[in-house]
Formats: sequence, structure tokens, C-alpha cells
Amino acid sequence: MSEKLLEIKNLHVMYKTDEDDVYALNGIDLDLDKGETLGLVGETGAGKTTIALSILKLLPERTGFITQGEILFEGRDVVNMKEEEMRMLRGNDISMIFADPMSALNPLHTVGKQIAEVIELHNTGMSHGEIEKKVDEMMELVGIPAERKTEYPHQFSGGMRQRIVIAIALSCTPRLLLADEPTTALDVTIQAQVLKMMDDLKERLNTAMIMITHDLGVVAQICNKVAIIYAGEIVEYGKIEDIYEGERHHPYTVGLFGSIPDITSNAERLTPIDGLMPDPTKPIPGCRFADRCPSCMDICSRKSPGMVNFDGHQIKCFLYESGEEN
Repeated sequence: MSEKLLEIKNLHVMYKTDEDDVYALNGIDLDLDKGETLGLVGETGAGKTTIALSILKLLPERTGFITQGEILFEGRDVVNMKEEEMRMLRGNDISMIFADPMSALNPLHTVGKQIAEVIELHNTGMSHGEIEKKVDEMMELVGIPAERKTEYPHQFSGGMRQRIVIAIALSCTPRLLLADEPTTALDVTIQAQVLKMMDDLKERLNTAMIMITHDLGVVAQICNKVAIIYAGEIVEYGKIEDIYEGERHHPYTVGLFGSIPDITSNAERLTPIDGLMPDPTKPIPGCRFADRCPSCMDICSRKSPGMVNFDGHQIKCFLYESGEEN
């Protein structure tokens, strides 16, 4: 029987600015079992990174607020944790890989020192020699010779810097890894190497992972479950087979797959999703995708649809509430 590692219930997040309040997340429900990989997919501004930052309570201190909902990690309430407790949770039980490795690393310290800092913080009983040995192990684990630990971030390529960031994230064997578009800045060859390495390490260490990405190919390669996010809401959620091979889909999911180049097709142009996401500063009474949806009905602009469950495959759309299909 699977064990729940992470549960997110009705999560609402708001960014308060001098001009407007931005409704970033609007009732997110997610769960993740131990050793499982969940893909968060959606266009820029959908709220994917906000979910990860909320789990670690790293939202901007004066502007980002969790206004409603629960985040339970192994049954512990993250939302109401004190900062001292969160510091011990971050890096030790939950780690994050950021999209840009150059901005995630400190240019003034060697990569070895930056890996050692995390190990020392969460393993106060380890001697200096034991910490250095652990640093060497982590460097070798991600495919970088241990003797390079005395070098600085600028002396490494983009792919190797990302490997260093992954080594830092995995140095305390976290039970949950948050990967925020970890391969965006890498070329295709290095991207494939990093993804394979992350998948191998995840299996070896039995680490659960949330993969944030725009790339549906990456999701197919590495994830067990997928959540399609649009304008701060999950519009479709299910196993990888449901999303890629299922007969029923949210119109937004259909649009995402329609935007992918198909080497078997003779089409001269891609099929983009028309329009833009709604203004996140304005509450929306109906479906958030209504203005862009080719299957939009009258009710869509007046009322928000509920989540319809097809044996674990969940779709938030009136097409299925009314028994119709797109």
C-alpha cells in the first residue's frame, strides 16, 4: 500500500503589490506518494513555481502569502511551521533544484564548500574529514571528478553547474525533491544526460520528485503522474497513461498537445492556443479558460466547473459534468 508523503489541500496563494493583489493559486489539491514523480505542466505564469515555493515557505516575505489551505509533509503542517523548523526541513527532508544554476550558486565560494555547507548544517556530529568525504561522494555521484571541488562555478559548463546544484540538493538524501525546470538552460544532449542522472538518483535514493516543466517530452520520460495547471488552478490530473493515452482531456490539455511539433505531419505551421491567460488580479466567476476554449458553452462564463473524476483521472470541465466529450 502506498504511503502519502505530501498532501496539498485547497491551497490559495496571493501576491500583494502596491498596485493590485495577484491571485496566484486558487484552490490547488495535490498528493504525492513516497518514491513517486509528479509533473507540473502549464505555460509561464500558471503558478507552477509558486506551488514549489509554498511547499518550502520561500514565498517573498512581504508580498507572497498563503491565504488558505493546508500543506502536509509526512503529516506535518508546513503552513504553520516556525522558521526554525523550516530551516531544518529545507535541504534535509525537502530540497529544490532551481532553473538557473549560475544564479543558484555563490560565485565567491568553491563548489565543494557549497556542497559541504548543506551537509554540515544538517549533520552537526560529522567531523571535517567525514564532510569532505561526503562532498567527494556527491561530486562523483553526479559524474564530476572529486578533485574539481576546489574550483568555482564559473569554471564549469552550464550542464556541470546544474550537476553541482543537483549534488547540493541530494547531499542530505531528501525524501522530496522539487525540480523547477532544471534543464531549461541546457542543450538537448546535456538535457538528456541530466534527466537520466536525476531519474537514476531518484530510484537509487527512493526520493519523490515534483518536476516543474513546459516540456511534455520531459514529463513523459520521467513522471508517474501529471497535473496540468492553468491560471492558478489544476484543470487536469492523473497518471501518465491518463494524460498521454486517455480518451478524455481538458480543452487546455488538448491545446498543449496540439502545440507540439509532429514529425509525421506535413503541417507547415504549429497550432497554438489563441489568446492569453486571464488577468490574475481580477477574480473570475466562471471557467478561467473560457475565453480561449474552442468548446466554450454559455455556462462556462458564469460558473466555475467542478472536478470530474474518472477513476483517478480528474478533469475540471463542464464538457464532462454534462456528459459530453470534446
